[in-house]
Amino acid sequence: MNKNVLTRVRKEALYIVQTKKTLREAAKVFEISKSTIHKDMQERLKKISPELFRQVRNVLEEHLEIRHIKGGETTKQKYLKKQVS
Repeated sequence: MNKNVLTRVRKEALYIVQTKKTLREAAKVFEISKSTIHKDMQERLKKISPELFRQVRNVLEEHLEIRHIKGGETTKQKYLKKQVS
């Protein structure tokens, strides 16, 4: 694997673990596609650093557990904003 890719994957993983950001948010920060960061975290990171992979996976699992709550809150805010307008 290219040295630049290895460095990028490690930086992405550390960013996600330290900030608890989503893949989508991390993709914006690193200016890459969501698909690329997903592949980096699910395939490449597992080969590079299994321990860091487990940490990232834990963060992503937390996001999955609260996804329905965040989605409901976003919808609520959307309709409250429409009522004010």
